[in-house]
Amino acid sequence: MKTLTISTRTICGIEELPSHGTAGVTHVLSIVDPGLPELEAFRSYGDHRRTLLEFHDIIDPYPGQVMPAPEHLDAILRFGAELDADAREGASGHLLVHCHMGISRSTAAMVTLMAQGDPEAGEDELFHRLRDIRPKAWPNSVMIGFADEKLDRGGRLVEALRRHYGYQIRHEPRMPVWMSELRRSREVEMALPV
Repeated sequence: MKTLTISTRTICGIEELPSHGTAGVTHVLSIVDPGLPELEAFRSYGDHRRTLLEFHDIIDPYPGQVMPAPEHLDAILRFGAELDADAREGASGHLLVHCHMGISRSTAAMVTLMAQGDPEAGEDELFHRLRDIRPKAWPNSVMIGFADEKLDRGGRLVEALRRHYGYQIRHEPRMPVWMSELRRSREVEMALPV
C-alpha cells in the first residue's frame, strides 16, 4: 500500500489546533470525547477532508464513558484507505491527527496509519517515527492492541509499544505519575526497559 505523499505529519491537542490553520492541512483525523461541541478552529483551515471519531481516552471500562472499540480502529483504517486512494490520484498533503491533548488517542491513530501505509516498516521504527512527530507520545494501549490485530502484526506492535513506554518513562520520569492519575497505571506496568 502506498500512502498519501505526506509532506508533513502533525499530531496535536485541541488547544494547538489554531496554530495549524495556515499550515496547509489537507487531511484531518479528529478523535474527541463524545458530545464535544464542534471545534471552531477548523473554520480557519483551508480546504481539507476531516473524519471525526468520538470515544474517550480510557483503557478500562468506566461508567458513562465510551471505550475505544474495534469499529473505531476500522474507521481509522478507512481513513488510511482514503489517504491511499488520494495517493493513487497523485495527491500530496499535510496530515493532522488530533485528540484532546495530542498524547494518547491521536498518537495511537498515527502509529496505526503509519503501520497501515508502510507494512514493511519494523514496529520499533514506527514508534521512533512517532516520537519524531510527537516526542511526548503515549499511545492508548487498547487502540494499539486492535491495530496490531487488524494489521496482522502478530503482537509485535504491542511489544514495541511496551518498549516505547519504557523509553518514555526513562526520558520523562514524571510520566508514570501522570498516567496513574489518569487511571492508566496498567500501561506503566506494561513498560519494558530499553
